[in-house]
Amino acid sequence: MSTTAWIIVIVVIAVIVVAALAWAGRRRSFEQRRVEADAHREDAKERSLRAERAGLAAEEQQAQARRQQLDADQLAAVAERERAAAAESHERAREVDPDISETEDARQ
Repeated sequence: MSTTAWIIVIVVIAVIVVAALAWAGRRRSFEQRRVEADAHREDAKERSLRAERAGLAAEEQQAQARRQQLDADQLAAVAERERAAAAESHERAREVDPDISETEDARQ
């Protein structure tokens, strides 16, 4: 073989080797990116679960707060009714008490 033929064979082999190395590097890069993408998906899944749990806990706290507010409103209504009943009882007591004269009643 001539020198030119050997040079051509060496160049072709070098091009094949470079192409094979580039293909292997690209394949390794794709695999690394797949692994990274899987890690991101797993992280997103875990965060979604934590967000869901936090949302449910917040909803439960809101429901509990609403129940407590209703209880407080009911107690306030009972207290107001009792105040009104007490005022009526005081008024009735003043009206029927024989020991309180009308002038003393007017001063109070």
